[in-house]
Amino acid sequence: MILQSKESEQRAIEQVADLMCIAARTAPKARGIDNLVVLIIKGRTKDQLVEEMKKIAVASGAQFFERDAQCLEKTPLALLMGQRVKPLGVQPCSYCGYANCKENTEKSGVCAISAGDLGIALGSAVGVAAQHHVDNRIMFSIGRAALNLDIFEEDVSIAYGIPLSVSGKSPFFDRT
Repeated sequence: MILQSKESEQRAIEQVADLMCIAARTAPKARGIDNLVVLIIKGRTKDQLVEEMKKIAVASGAQFFERDAQCLEKTPLALLMGQRVKPLGVQPCSYCGYANCKENTEKSGVCAISAGDLGIALGSAVGVAAQHHVDNRIMFSIGRAALNLDIFEEDVSIAYGIPLSVSGKSPFFDRT
């Protein structure tokens, strides 16, 4: 029996995506409160994100959405990581720019500690990809498109995407 490397690579990239989900879930979270939402997207859903990113590029003039859409198009799958950002009641804090969590909530602020939890989870996830030599890049643009399309189906207000690639040359390198 001969197994072509493409088949093996596809199975491996899906396994790495699974491991990235575990790393994100077990990443430290303030006060032990887990507001993280992680999804693996591929196929039709990934294609919808690509199209939404292209629409955002045209509507906003932000060319990097088009560039990132082209990168995502070249990949078999991506992780979406979002955070249900809620004030966590850490006192004293004021990192959000408000006096306290009550004022933050009243003025629809963003809890900096909760947003930071998402950053830690993202770092944990891409660390796993790097350990397995899977090309990846954290992209705000994918997260924005996912929020526009309401892909999370939860109260997620901040999101990022991490496309994954196994190829002879990273599609995320030499981007212009």
